[in-house]
Amino acid sequence: MVQMFKSLLLNRRGSLLVETAFTMSILAVLSLGGAELARYTLLHQKMERIAGSIGDLIAQAQTLSETDVTNVFAAISEIARPFDLSTSGVVIISSIGATAGGGPTMNWQRLGGGVLPAPSQIATTPGASATMPVGFTVSDGETVITAEVLFDYQPWLFEALIGNTQLYHTAFFRPRLGTLSAIN
Repeated sequence: MVQMFKSLLLNRRGSLLVETAFTMSILAVLSLGGAELARYTLLHQKMERIAGSIGDLIAQAQTLSETDVTNVFAAISEIARPFDLSTSGVVIISSIGATAGGGPTMNWQRLGGGVLPAPSQIATTPGASATMPVGFTVSDGETVITAEVLFDYQPWLFEALIGNTQLYHTAFFRPRLGTLSAIN
């Protein structure tokens, strides 16, 4: 019995399998975590691109109609691929202007591209005071187009790594050809 016990202790034939199984589990967790981090980073880039593209498209117009705004919102699903902004996000476009003696106020606002019930962080109702970033001024008679993108991010695997969070990106553009203070 003692001889058999000694031979089992000295036998090293299965040790490589144990080490491989241990290493493979660590590599699998690292690979899946890396994929989750890459997805999160790509989503941030897509949201930044959506805010910039949509804000720029609106700011290029001389005048705007509801049809123009609807057509711009229709482009969002193409820009957002492979992410589905229509179920987990929303794009908010606002026109912010300033009048003599007053601070920046919202002229108009439209929501589209998704169904996420999230309010604007710039302004919520026409005529209301707008909260602009520090150092960003809107002079009397000027207008600024803002594009805000909000998205409810839910990780695939590792909630402890990133967690469920609402992502937010914004872009500011000055209209090129008109004031865009109203939608026709």
